[in-house]
Amino acid sequence: MSDPILSLSDVTLTLKGNAGPVEILHGISLDVAQGQSVGLIGPSGSGKSSLLMLMGGLERATGGQVRALGHDLGALGEDALARFRRRHMGVVFQSFHLIPTMTALENVATPLELAGARDAFDRAAEELRAVGLGARMDHYPSQMSGGEQQRVALARAAAPRPDILLADEPTGNLDGANGEAIIEMLFGLRDRHGATLVLVTHARELAERCDRVVRLRDGRIDGAAA
Repeated sequence: MSDPILSLSDVTLTLKGNAGPVEILHGISLDVAQGQSVGLIGPSGSGKSSLLMLMGGLERATGGQVRALGHDLGALGEDALARFRRRHMGVVFQSFHLIPTMTALENVATPLELAGARDAFDRAAEELRAVGLGARMDHYPSQMSGGEQQRVALARAAAPRPDILLADEPTGNLDGANGEAIIEMLFGLRDRHGATLVLVTHARELAERCDRVVRLRDGRIDGAAA
């Protein structure tokens, strides 16, 4: 059996609050196999998004170890961690985080350019066509609907061909029809590029489309299904 692409061992996360330290995650241990899709569910405040941020190296664990593709994320400096994410990870947030002064094409091409891809704009255009925005490449975020902006965010995450795709409530700001379309595209991108997918959602029916469902409660794993 191959090593897991993501491995968390006895991970804890404590953040500073106004009234003192706040314990967010308690002793999380979880392995994710290459190519697997995992749905993280649980009530608000259960630690789902924090766990996803640790997996992506966007937050550092207070204790324990987070490994991705065999690398200890806690041992990497900020620059090395940023390079690692750029090469291996794509992240989709509930808020789209597009650069408002850039067109859809420029938003998608930027991470590719930073990674040194000579065909950045060609690949960006390909991804935008894949999410149905071939006719909207020259539009700015303010000229696009919420569903279209989320499609741009999906294309941006997928364009570098990441090994790991992380999605934090990607349909949270969308209506039902747009949300369903985004989910179809998200799983389509996973299938097309062979990425490992970890998805945070409140929707049980969405999580159950994944290979595994992991339930969190009060910062601990409450249950997992193979």
